[in-house]
Amino acid sequence: MAQLSSGSPPAVGPASIGKVATSIAGFDSITGGGLPAGRTTLLLGGPGSGKTLFGLQFLSHGAQACGEPGIFVAFEETAERLLINARSFAWRLDALPPERLFFLDAQPLPDQQCAGDFDLGGMLAVLQERAEAMGARRIVFDALDVLLALLPDAAARQREVQRLQQWLQARALTAIITAKSGLDEAEDRGSAPLVLMQFMLDCVVILRHGVVLGVSERTLRVQKYRGSGFDENEAPFLIGHTGLEVPVARTPRRADARVSHERVSSGLARLDTMLDGGYYRAASVLITGFSGTAKTTLSGAFAAAACERGEPCLFISFDSDCAEVVRNLASVSIALERHVQSGLLQMVSSRSISGSAETYLLRIKSLAQAQGARCLVIDPVSTWAKSGTDLTAHSVADRLMDWAKGEGITLLCTSLLDEISSRPADGSPLQISTLADTWIHLNYLVQAGERNRSLSIVKSRGSAHSNQVRELILSSAGVTLADAYTAHGEVLMGTLRWEKEQLDRKAGEQAEQVLAERLQALQLQLQAKRDEIAALTRSGTSRAEALALRRRDLASLRGADAESSAQTPSTP
Repeated sequence: MAQLSSGSPPAVGPASIGKVATSIAGFDSITGGGLPAGRTTLLLGGPGSGKTLFGLQFLSHGAQACGEPGIFVAFEETAERLLINARSFAWRLDALPPERLFFLDAQPLPDQQCAGDFDLGGMLAVLQERAEAMGARRIVFDALDVLLALLPDAAARQREVQRLQQWLQARALTAIITAKSGLDEAEDRGSAPLVLMQFMLDCVVILRHGVVLGVSERTLRVQKYRGSGFDENEAPFLIGHTGLEVPVARTPRRADARVSHERVSSGLARLDTMLDGGYYRAASVLITGFSGTAKTTLSGAFAAAACERGEPCLFISFDSDCAEVVRNLASVSIALERHVQSGLLQMVSSRSISGSAETYLLRIKSLAQAQGARCLVIDPVSTWAKSGTDLTAHSVADRLMDWAKGEGITLLCTSLLDEISSRPADGSPLQISTLADTWIHLNYLVQAGERNRSLSIVKSRGSAHSNQVRELILSSAGVTLADAYTAHGEVLMGTLRWEKEQLDRKAGEQAEQVLAERLQALQLQLQAKRDEIAALTRSGTSRAEALALRRRDLASLRGADAESSAQTPSTP
């Protein structure tokens, strides 16, 4: 069992300038293809914002995937330390020969001071010779502000910035210059070289790293991009195994996108009936309810049903350890252990993981893609409401649903409601109930000193779903949805429902007894009528026989008289 360690893309029209891919997929989408080819980009950010990683990833992708050799000029760290730090990523920079990726150590000595005139001419001469020898197409100047700080005055700094820009333009290199940016924009405006570069260069990207409500968050914003459209909004980004990852906003739906009419089981036959056949394939399902209303149980039933169909399923638990979930669900006859052992079900616990909602989304997508999951359970997704701002968490949940639908993954999310709220109309803490295709609400109903669970379907798009409230019963025999019983407009559950069932059963038995007695009386009456008919039939037969006998007797007498007359002689 493992441990769980993207807004809309811009409407970018046809590019009027060439673009160079960075391999940061979300960033390339925001900019409509990447950085401006043959031009210079300024990358501003505070400590830990990812400036150096951005540059290394840019050069690594160029050298390995695009056949474009690159040069990394380091003003702050040695090449050895940069390579060591880069080993935690999937770039394999150590395997690249100097002819593909060259590192130039240009960091000044700690006690170095500027005496007399100083310029970048010597360093640029060395770089020109190296670039020509290896056919370099990309170059990164990391932490240029460190070198500029050695110059005696603002005029000298401005002169060297212009010298560097002219050198880059003359060689049509696609370049990145990184520089430290203060936490306050007013501080940045006070730095003359930074201000000059922001006006001078063709593209400016700002990276931010801060803490929001105790949660670390990184964001990226393209401040300017000459000759191209771009998304001007701030976008979150993460640092993962492959480097920087920008979760892009919702992908535009294609007009010919296929919509599935296939149904998948919820794991409960009665619930499938209420849903007119189950959930739609690739639908997003939201189950809301208070603590203890069996949200995890319904999630487990769905996961078990997916595995029974032979479909890989990923189950993310934010509340309990995976072993505890398997044990607890076994008590209601939901067996997950064998599916975990077979590999069809991957249980992932994230209780020990902290981070932003963006971090969760990145890891969930990575796990689901690695497993080839057809079904995904997140229990509960409302945990993300505590990871940063509500707006950020809502955006992440929105993009999760959009991503799952695009991948054909059936998504089931649970959401824990506030205990002081009891109306399903309150939705979920992330306010994603309007985005879900199917919304099932679980509740408690207190009657006659008992607390009983209830289930109702608030909505299910495209399905003629039931509008009844059903009692949800958990037992060692499994999960049952009982028929609805009402009295005076109130749904009866628990003991009251049992008493109502008993009364209905007795009433049914009494009705059956009355009907049986009535049937018996009718049968007796029918038999009497049959006997009477039989008697009448027999009586009619006897009279007919007597009459026939009499007729035969009379016929015999007439015959005898005739013979006597024939034998008597006539008198002469």
